[in-house]
Amino acid sequence: MSGILQENSGEEIGVSAEKIQEYCQLVRSVMEARLGGKTPLAFTHTYGCQGNVSDSERINGMLKEMGFDFTDDPEKADFILFNTCAVREHAEDRVFGNVGALKHVKNRNPSLIIALCGCMVQRETVANKIRASYPHVNLVFGTHVISRFPELLYKTLTGGKRVFELSQADNSICENLPVRRDGSVKAWLPIMYGCDNYCTYCIVPYVRGRERSRDAANILAEARGLVEAGYKDITLLGQNVNSYAVKNSVSSDGAEWNFPKLLREIDKIEGDYVLRFMTSHPKDCTEELLDAMAECRHAAHHLHLPFQCGSNRVLKAMNRKYTREKYLDLIKTAREKMPDISLTSDIIVGFPGETYEEFRQTLDLVREVKFTSLFTFIYSPREGTPAAKLDDPVPHSEKARWMKELLDAQEAIAAERCKSMMGTRQRVLVEGVDQRDNSLFCRTSTNITVKCQGAPELVGSFVECEITSARNWILGGKIIK
Repeated sequence: MSGILQENSGEEIGVSAEKIQEYCQLVRSVMEARLGGKTPLAFTHTYGCQGNVSDSERINGMLKEMGFDFTDDPEKADFILFNTCAVREHAEDRVFGNVGALKHVKNRNPSLIIALCGCMVQRETVANKIRASYPHVNLVFGTHVISRFPELLYKTLTGGKRVFELSQADNSICENLPVRRDGSVKAWLPIMYGCDNYCTYCIVPYVRGRERSRDAANILAEARGLVEAGYKDITLLGQNVNSYAVKNSVSSDGAEWNFPKLLREIDKIEGDYVLRFMTSHPKDCTEELLDAMAECRHAAHHLHLPFQCGSNRVLKAMNRKYTREKYLDLIKTAREKMPDISLTSDIIVGFPGETYEEFRQTLDLVREVKFTSLFTFIYSPREGTPAAKLDDPVPHSEKARWMKELLDAQEAIAAERCKSMMGTRQRVLVEGVDQRDNSLFCRTSTNITVKCQGAPELVGSFVECEITSARNWILGGKIIK
């Protein structure tokens, strides 16, 4: 296909369920004609965070409504989609490499439709690069128009031109999307979209838009449906779940909706399940939320609370809006209310202008808090963010040495924590089977992995196990009959 069809009207982007179904049926008819009645196959791949995974589940739900089945082999696919991530340069490089490789697949199957979506393509420079250098890509759409996917695919199939839809409108949330979930044990439940924090290193507010909270009634209905369907591990998703709020709306008891209130209302749903959430921003993490976690019977005693850096100067340069002291106070309060709480965090090593002495403050904080695990990254400049314009005199090789020092410290902390759990009894959720040795992957409510021997029929159930061995990041256990 040649040329570009630019769809960027700036109109309200919410799409009715009827319109979604109308375009799903149109695509179904086109694909039936193209393939002579053969069931079309879709290959979809997701990069990045749990929010992207949740978006892909909705995209896959619409593909199913359009008559597609799914394949793990791109060579067999009639439609290929990559849902992309823009948080780090490495993720973008991987996408470009994999998209480039699809040129050969397209040469072998000229009728193949290739699509890109997600945060990465929402960036104008990336979209322009795809236009110029990847002509085998047929459809590109951004983060604000997922509900229009069936319409955009129909236009791609029938218009004879490439379709790029990168609308920046973000003033509506479509609640009518079908969902094809990846598993039957764990489920992602988005409660809000976008971000208002504008941390100086982060591209997310520019590609995901401003914060929008879903209506509480819709969230509760979806949560109730997940519990009724047998899901045992439900994670509430948002760029900053602590910012959840529905303006001019109150709950049945007259209280305004905020995240602790939402957590308590979901917790009232009867059933045997664990309720998690991420991500939580320290500047908005309140004692009210910690009380809700401690008092809700389904809430996991696990808090992912990114602190990013232990230096107050660097935190200010990052626009994080909290101090090291406030963060440590939050940790102290959380442990007072939940002595068994598991804490995880994100850390950026080598922010522009960060000195080794400031990095040592991060290292000291890690040793003081003793996190269960960490997600650690060397700073990656994102074009369009304020931090990308800052002087960055420390070479990458030096930052890599800092990273190794951090990883060595955390490895020792994790090994000590796992060792301390030896001989304890834990209630775990059996999540799956390790095909390498047929052992069971299990998880505590505090988000620690345990491997046990047991029957595969136990997947999706809670069991009691005794911890019998410990490695740096994982526990071994014996299921107690």
